[in-house]
Amino acid sequence: MKIIIDTDPGQDDAAAIFLALGSPELEILGVTTVAGNVPLALTSKNARIVCEMAGRQDVQVFAGADKPLVQPLVTAEHVHGKTGLDGPELFEPAMPLQEEHAVDFIIETIQSEAPGSVTLCTIGPLTNIALALAQAPEIAGRVQQIVMMGGAYFEQGNITPSAEFNIYVDPEAAQAVFNSGIPIVMMPLDVTHKVLTTRARTTRIKALGNRASKALCEMLLFFERFDEEKYGTDGGPLHDPTTIAYLLKPELFEGRHCNVEIETNSELTRGASVVDWWQVTDRAHNALVLRDVDADGFFDLLIERLGNLA
Repeated sequence: MKIIIDTDPGQDDAAAIFLALGSPELEILGVTTVAGNVPLALTSKNARIVCEMAGRQDVQVFAGADKPLVQPLVTAEHVHGKTGLDGPELFEPAMPLQEEHAVDFIIETIQSEAPGSVTLCTIGPLTNIALALAQAPEIAGRVQQIVMMGGAYFEQGNITPSAEFNIYVDPEAAQAVFNSGIPIVMMPLDVTHKVLTTRARTTRIKALGNRASKALCEMLLFFERFDEEKYGTDGGPLHDPTTIAYLLKPELFEGRHCNVEIETNSELTRGASVVDWWQVTDRAHNALVLRDVDADGFFDLLIERLGNLA
């Protein structure tokens, strides 16, 4: 499977990238970065750090949008720390950042690959994807699917009472993507809040003993402290790697096709993802919205693939 990972690392983004890099079924055409958890300069640096931790300096990283389409950038250092990857000792990556803009790379790659052969794995704000669709609307018909981490319904919000962070940062971009006609698989908080980095699971990750697993364990021990205090759980939700896990083992997940609309106007609920879960409108379905996950199976897969890394 050919994929582009669009990301704003973020400790959970790092877990997603590690999972993808450890999975031989996936051909990573490139990693594109966007401003989100931290500003663009840091997300672009962090993506390269993560690739180097996995021993994969061959992966190309492209920097994209440094701000949302309309509103000022909102970041999440209160969750991820000032670097975005707080936890392990970080370093200056040796890998170069590619000169081409991420949006241009996305457009050119989708146009050059066979129609229906490229999946976009989006684990940050959707700004790059919306810009690519605006510049080259024809690519919508060539994308196999978008598997995204974003939104919430039953779990409500994690950055405001009604909005999940990735959608809230750039709701206009999210609206454009959901209206694009591209097949979408949506991993909302309703799923990701069921995959918790319990102490038993982080112990298993650390026991693998390779560079990536040690670094990820240190990241998760930092990352989970915020949600443990917030939700009173053993461990925190591991959001972003659910997208990669779905590509590898979709049978781990359950959901239904729904209509999803993004609120962009209300001051109170801006960034909310309005999911017609109970099919009470006649609005056309535009996403497979997942709600349940085999959490043990998810972590078994993650740990197995982390073991493949150098």
